[in-house]
Amino acid sequence: MASLLSLSASSLSRAATAVSLPTTSFKGDVKILNSKPFNISSFRLKFKVGDGKHLVFRNQAAASSLSASSVEGVRFRLDNLGPQPGSRKKGKRKGRGISAGQGGSCGFGMRGQKSRSGPGVRKGFEGGQMPLYRRIPKLRGIAGGMHAGLPKYVPVNLKDIEEAGFQEGEEVSLETLKEKGLINPSGRERKLPLKILGDGELSVKLNIKARSFSSAAKQKLEAVGCSLTVLPGRKKWVKPSVAKNLARAEEYFAKKKAAAAAEDQASA
Repeated sequence: MASLLSLSASSLSRAATAVSLPTTSFKGDVKILNSKPFNISSFRLKFKVGDGKHLVFRNQAAASSLSASSVEGVRFRLDNLGPQPGSRKKGKRKGRGISAGQGGSCGFGMRGQKSRSGPGVRKGFEGGQMPLYRRIPKLRGIAGGMHAGLPKYVPVNLKDIEEAGFQEGEEVSLETLKEKGLINPSGRERKLPLKILGDGELSVKLNIKARSFSSAAKQKLEAVGCSLTVLPGRKKWVKPSVAKNLARAEEYFAKKKAAAAAEDQASA
């Protein structure tokens, strides 16, 4: 504490450092950033003593020198910033006649659609001929917006079912896989059916219900002894007249097949 009390005004004034600040407004050229020393305001040191009182030490010499001196120019602020000279250029305003001082046509030419008044030509227009965006070939699949490129199933591999922790005899379906957190379809995929793929192995007998099974998955599941149930698909809506004709065709071919089977039995 004695060392703190021995601080004098001269020692505190020596601690005051000089800060260089620009004295002119910045307009984009670094050469005009002239600096001038600027003294920091007086030091004010505050200490708390054991009895609750405070001791304040202030550099009076620095305060008096600060009041005598004044800062010249404008400080470097955001409101006086500017771009580099010549970096910004205004666009040329095209005139509409000789009085504009740009010639008779003012750069538009003498004839043609682009020299007339009005909005001009739209983007991609090539004068009536087949434009480029219609001449190039179209992309197939989902890249071209076709329905054929969109997914038709929610795929799940055998290794994912094995890691999900199903017990023997449990049912594996779209709902149980959602409960396990194995799949989380969103958007259009919420209406898609389930398809089992054959990547990985399965060591537990399960009752699996899905719309489709890949050939590899079907072989592996049958080897383990799982029961497979193929769920029916959603029937596509057809006109009543078309549905009637389809029913007649099925009936006709069923009768024809039965007659052929009866002839085979008679010949045997």
